[in-house]
Parts: sequence; C-alpha cells; structure tokens
Amino acid sequence: MPTIDMTVQYVKQPTVQYGGLLAWIVVLTSALFFFYEFLQMNMFNVINNDLMQAFNIGATQVSNLSAGYFYADVLLLFPAGILLDRFSTRWILVAAMSVCVVATFLFAFSENYWFAFAMRLLCGFGAAFNLLSSLRLASRWFASKQLALVTGAVVTMAMLGGMAAQTPMTLLVAAVNWRHAVMIDSGIGLIFLLLIILLVRDYPRNYLKTHLEPHAPQLRQAIWTTIRNSQNWFAGLFTSFLNLPILVLGALWGINYLVQVNGFSRTQASLIDSMIFLGMIVGCPLLGWISDRIRQRKKPMIYGAIFSIIIIFTIRFWPNASFSTMLILFFLMGLFISSQVISYPLITASNPLSLTASALGLASVIIMGGGAIFQPLMGFLLDLHWNGTKIAGVPVYSIADYQFAFWIFPIMFVIGLVCACLVKEHH
Repeated sequence: MPTIDMTVQYVKQPTVQYGGLLAWIVVLTSALFFFYEFLQMNMFNVINNDLMQAFNIGATQVSNLSAGYFYADVLLLFPAGILLDRFSTRWILVAAMSVCVVATFLFAFSENYWFAFAMRLLCGFGAAFNLLSSLRLASRWFASKQLALVTGAVVTMAMLGGMAAQTPMTLLVAAVNWRHAVMIDSGIGLIFLLLIILLVRDYPRNYLKTHLEPHAPQLRQAIWTTIRNSQNWFAGLFTSFLNLPILVLGALWGINYLVQVNGFSRTQASLIDSMIFLGMIVGCPLLGWISDRIRQRKKPMIYGAIFSIIIIFTIRFWPNASFSTMLILFFLMGLFISSQVISYPLITASNPLSLTASALGLASVIIMGGGAIFQPLMGFLLDLHWNGTKIAGVPVYSIADYQFAFWIFPIMFVIGLVCACLVKEHH
C-alpha cells in the first residue's frame, strides 16, 4: 500500500529589500512634490506687495489669500491619510500634484481676489498629500530604525523649495513680473510630475502587503484610534508651534519684517529669510541622525525648543543687528526648529503600521493648522496696530506694528516646549 508523505513543507519567505539606492530614489522623487508645494507656500513672501497692489487689499486680506492654501490643506489632511492607507500612494500622489500644477498655472492669470483665492484652495487640497505620501512610502521602503534620517531628508527637500521661494523668486519676479514668475513655477511642477510618474513605486521587492501591513481597520475605528492617542496631539502641536517661522516668516511676512524693522533691502531680506530654510536643510537630517543614534526622541525635541526660544528672543530684541549677524541668527533658528522633524518618526512608531498615514494625517492637520491660524493672525495684528498709511495703494506698516505682531513667535515656542515635555519617550 503506498504511503502518503505528511511532512509539512515550510517555504522561507523572501526577504524585503529595505533601504538601498532604489529606496532613496523612490522616496526623494516623491518628495519633489513636497519641494514644489513649499515653493507655492512660501512665494507669497516675495509677491505679497504685488498682490496687495493688484487686488487693492491690505495685510489681513493678503494673509487670508495666502492662508487659503492652509484652509484647504487642513480640511483634507486627515482624509488624505485615510485614503493613503487604503489606495495606491503613487497614483494618489500623481493626481494630487496634477491639481496643484494646474491651480498654480491658473493663479498666474487671476484678475480678481476670489478667483485667486479659489486657485489657492485647489493648491492646498492637492498639497494635503505631499508629506504624507513620502512618509507612507518611507515606512515601506526603509526599516523603522532609519525613519528619522529619511524623514529629515524628505523635509530637507521641502526646505530647498522654501529657499527657492526666497532670493531666486525675488530675482525672477524683478526680472519678469509676478505673473510670469508663477507661470514658470507651474512649468517646473510639470517636470517634477513627469519624474514622479516614471520613478515612484508603491512597494519594494518581496514586500508582502498582507503580512507586513495588516488590513486597515474600519473607518470609524481608525479615526477613533488615531484621535485618542495623545502622542499624536502633543507631537503635532510641538511641530506646529516650532514650524511658525516657516509658515509665517518664510511664507509671508519675513521679507517685509526685515525690510521695515532692520532696514535691509528686499534682496538682503530674502537672503536672511532663506537662512531659516538653510538651517533646516542642515538640521533636519542632522537631528534625525542624532535621534536615531541615541535612540531617543523626547530629549532632542526639548533641547531644540529651548534653543529656539533663546534665538527668537534675540531676534526680537536686537533690531539693529548687522546683516551678517541676522544671517547667523536666522540660520540658527532654522537649525534648532529642525527638532520638529523628530515628531514624525515618533508618531509613526507610536501607532499601528496600518494607521501610519492616518496618524500622520491627524498630526499634519494640527501642524498645518498653524499656518491657517497664524498667517491671518499676523495680518490681523498688523492691521490692528496700523495707522492707515499707504504708498502707491500699498499699506505701510511701522516698526512698532511688526514688533507688536512678532510676539506670537516666542509665546508659541514656549507652548511648544511644554508639549515636548509631555510626549512619552519611544526608544
């Protein structure tokens, strides 16, 4: 009688190829969208006077026009995270960037305030997916021990976009006017979009989604699990408050502040303002590497907040600082606020893998909500303290006006420090 072989055959699953050159190509190419959106977010710092003249508006209205990007961004960020947990990251990324490129192109032709505002909203809707897409891809293409470094590299891409929106954009606007500059900007976005289509892929080789990424829970459970995790809230608030120099000074009011308070030319002011982004370019990968190296998240966040407070008070109370001194101070501010980047791997590690994008989406709502709140607040405080002076239809704000509005930065940095102290360490 023939025998039946009952031996169980175990087949070794192929190893996932984490990291490596291809992983970096995929994640950094996806981060081109983040670069591009930071260019859109920060270009108002250069063209705000042109917009006030073109649409006959003041500080509050131009702040609301800029913040339209953040209003839309905040509305869609949490749903964006849920979508990215369920559908192809690559094709969501392509669709979102397509919306942003078209909206930017149409913004250049806007003849009235409300059409421009609508295009700004569309750009913000698409932008909801930029960072989340890159971090979602990073969570698949890299091991968790590398995530702080990779996150730092992704944020560095955004900071390069922020730098491009300062002096290069200032020179471009001076050469061809603001409308043509924005049209050129949309052409750059189209090139980036083509690169993303060609190079970005959802998963690395041998990645078994059903094994490595448990199926995302039902919508209600996903939302509740994400919202009730205090780590997401404290880390999100910490990043939001330390990000204010980027969202308010880098994106809208930094050049005007430096021109009026410190007496620099617009080109000098744009160079100083770009130092925030250069500091972030150095600081994000550096502090991410340090955090990974010492296997701590909380301590670098606390020290980053403390030094940021010291720098922002120095800038506030040293209005007669020289050009070179202000370059150094703004660089140091960017360097120390880079500690905000550590909150992303902290959030990633503090939530189930199947809810990575949802948790980052909630945190991003809090983070980008800073722009939605504090950009208009800065404009409101300037108008509140303004004496009504205009030159060529453009409101002129005094040194006292800017110094009065500037208090939002040290106050929020102190609250950010408190949030850093409240997060739980995750080794």
